[in-house]
Amino acid sequence: MVILIFFISLWYLSLFTQTFFLHRYASHRAFSMSKFWERSFYLFTYIMQGSSFMSPFAYASMHRMHHAYTDTEKDPHSPKYFSNVFSMIWQTKKFYSGIYNGEIKPEKQFMKNIPRWNALDKFGESILSRTLWITAYTVFFIVFAPSVWYFLLLPIVILMGPFHGAIINWFGHKYGTINFKLKNTSRNLFPVDFLMLGEGYHNDHHHAPSSANFGARWYEIDPVYLIILFFNKLRIVRLNHQTVTAERLTSVA
Repeated sequence: MVILIFFISLWYLSLFTQTFFLHRYASHRAFSMSKFWERSFYLFTYIMQGSSFMSPFAYASMHRMHHAYTDTEKDPHSPKYFSNVFSMIWQTKKFYSGIYNGEIKPEKQFMKNIPRWNALDKFGESILSRTLWITAYTVFFIVFAPSVWYFLLLPIVILMGPFHGAIINWFGHKYGTINFKLKNTSRNLFPVDFLMLGEGYHNDHHHAPSSANFGARWYEIDPVYLIILFFNKLRIVRLNHQTVTAERLTSVA
């Protein structure tokens, strides 16, 4: 039971940091926050992502390129050019590492206004950090796993970030429904979005990337957007864009 609670908690907390901080804030600036809160969520992102921590700079630069070049040869991770999800994720990893290491230099417009904390990035990306997290996860499983079958969850824990990315960047461009006719293959994974905290509304998001709300139809509840609204009331964040509501559906297929 302890392992399942740990796994479910880490699934959602890691995903929250990805969609709230890396995606909606660092990549799209759907809201703003003070330097104090930026550093606080930066650190929280590192802790929750652990061994699969992603530098906000490399992540945001790559993600902006994905939106600018969706489903073209310049797209860092379009399923259109890969035969399976594993080859796509491996190419994504190589592209991400290329940006982080300076081997790939995105155009200037993709690198503007991204939060930076070089010391934390350097440590989070280090072999030492990843080894310490993997060791901690493994020891936790050794202590609390009631049977060896629970160790099947350990690889997902270690690679939680890429696992989340694979669901959206592969399945979110191959299966699901369309609310908006766009010049790309983005789809909504509505039936499984309870696992993805709003990230499953991928077609909606490609239609309005800068919106803090990833849902478009009345029943597409985006739980992270509700948290953002709460943070906005507490003045932890400040929304920069109008809430995207049912008016977005004027272009619905």
